[in-house]
Amino acid sequence: MNVLNDIDQRSREIFRRLVETYLTTGEPIGSRTLSNDSGISVSAATIRNVMADLTDVGLLHSPHISAGRLPTELGLRLFVDGLMQVGHLTPEERRAIEAEKSGGNIENLLEEAASRLSGLTQTASLIVTQKTDAPLRHIDFVSTGPGKALVIIVFEDGRVENRVIETPINLPASALIAAGNYLNARLNGRSLNEMRAGILEEVETNRAELDLLTSKLVRQGVAEIAGGDDVTLIVRGRGHLLDDAAEQDLERIRMLLDDLEQKRDVIDALTAARDGEGVKVFIGSENRLFSLSGSSVIVAPYRDETRKIVGVLGVVGPTRLNYAKVVPIVDYTAEVVSRMLK
Repeated sequence: MNVLNDIDQRSREIFRRLVETYLTTGEPIGSRTLSNDSGISVSAATIRNVMADLTDVGLLHSPHISAGRLPTELGLRLFVDGLMQVGHLTPEERRAIEAEKSGGNIENLLEEAASRLSGLTQTASLIVTQKTDAPLRHIDFVSTGPGKALVIIVFEDGRVENRVIETPINLPASALIAAGNYLNARLNGRSLNEMRAGILEEVETNRAELDLLTSKLVRQGVAEIAGGDDVTLIVRGRGHLLDDAAEQDLERIRMLLDDLEQKRDVIDALTAARDGEGVKVFIGSENRLFSLSGSSVIVAPYRDETRKIVGVLGVVGPTRLNYAKVVPIVDYTAEVVSRMLK
């Protein structure tokens, strides 16, 4: 049921102005504030009556006695769906989103897009992307202590990743060197997934001519590097969540920051929003992961050269987001990233 169908045009306009003012100030809005709005030509008393009616139907609530009113989650949802006047990007904003370094790899492109998205919206940005099966240049195994080794992976594009793996307790340094030499001799600019089956077959049949400990280390290294999640999460701009946060909001922000540390849960929450076209807005409890922190998530899918959806990007922040500004920024960023992937 659409509650907006049950209220008249004057009430809709007062409600729209109240929500817009709240999204700007973050403060409860009283009738006197709205009566000073040049776009509203009724008395403060009339506004108070309308606000009371809007509270009765669940669109507004009062944080405490004698305070002004705030929109409820339902109120924000109806505002976003039916009353919000979506803004237009400025030429400067478009140029900022389009500012892509030529020749960058996909990972760098997405990281730059995340940074620009966070900067333009002053929120934390989120991008979920499929891991690329990139060709490798070099692999090293370095002991970090009893039963542990660091695998240093250098990709052809210059990217470096480090993984920690478990090793036999008394593994000699010679085994670490031998494992690295064995894998590096077979790289030749190929990805590990391309090499994986052949390497494991060589090791299992002992055609690799490695001793037992080195063979075990190679198997563990290959499993660690080629395995794991097939998607990854990029987060930028966590610090923006603390900007201008009121003291009473600090606990909510702390909860949101804790949520963002739960990588797998964030990926699952955003991946669920991949289906369909265009921007999706989740307000408060509409998104299970961020419901306790009372946060809003605005996301859009992006596509590869075949128009297949390959990831999701967006922002997360307090429900007091400037939806009219953020929605077109997220939408255009997804469009530009899709264009860059062609």
